[in-house]
Amino acid sequence: MQTGTVTTHTSPEGIATISFFHPSHNSLPGALLTQLADTITRVGRQEGTKVIILKSEGAKTFCAGASFDELMAIENEAQGLEFFSGFAKVINACRTSPKIIIGRVQGKAIGGGVGVAAATDYCFATSQASVKLSELVVGIGPFVVGPAVERKIGNAAFAQLALDAAEFRSAEWAQEKGLYAQVLETEEALDAAVLAFATKLAAYNPEALTDLKRVIWAGTEHWDQLLVERAGISGRLVLSDFTRQAIQKFKSK
Repeated sequence: MQTGTVTTHTSPEGIATISFFHPSHNSLPGALLTQLADTITRVGRQEGTKVIILKSEGAKTFCAGASFDELMAIENEAQGLEFFSGFAKVINACRTSPKIIIGRVQGKAIGGGVGVAAATDYCFATSQASVKLSELVVGIGPFVVGPAVERKIGNAAFAQLALDAAEFRSAEWAQEKGLYAQVLETEEALDAAVLAFATKLAAYNPEALTDLKRVIWAGTEHWDQLLVERAGISGRLVLSDFTRQAIQKFKSK
């Protein structure tokens, strides 16, 4: 099983870019989730970092969410908890980072990918960046990413996205609901907008940005425990016959 990669680069201006990649539509197996969370935490603590850009490689898919191969390999609730806690680690790493995180979403965000986008502080996307919370289709549910998504788009929109699990919502819908701050037509325009905004933020008082980040995420201090509890729900459900059969059917398409 290929594990994917996480790479980082920091410009002289203090703009740190964290990029993840997996050959299977940027899906996120457990090892990659842990590496991504650790990298976000480490880069956010570095003295030279003023702002973080979080992105993925490739063109068509920002992130396809959980790795189906790894889901099928889960044999007990402890393994299930460990896997889904990976998404909790990434969301909490974004939440607790002292640096503002800018999301760059160039393509479709599915399942956990929507959660990653929602965990950023300000998110840019292209018009191709439609969103879908597909977990219910395979018998689970967006339990771990739910708090991050609901925080951004509200309970009603989250319910629509979670229950209508087989359908994509457009990037424009996601912008209207607050997941995306700006939607651009092309990747070139996306990159220009992300860089311009990051450059602007990097010139601001870093102490003020850190304090503002704390204010933006006020009321989420209990997420360290909450997201792990949610991971336990998914970890239990993934063992059901319904979920096993649904994942196998999805993989065979």
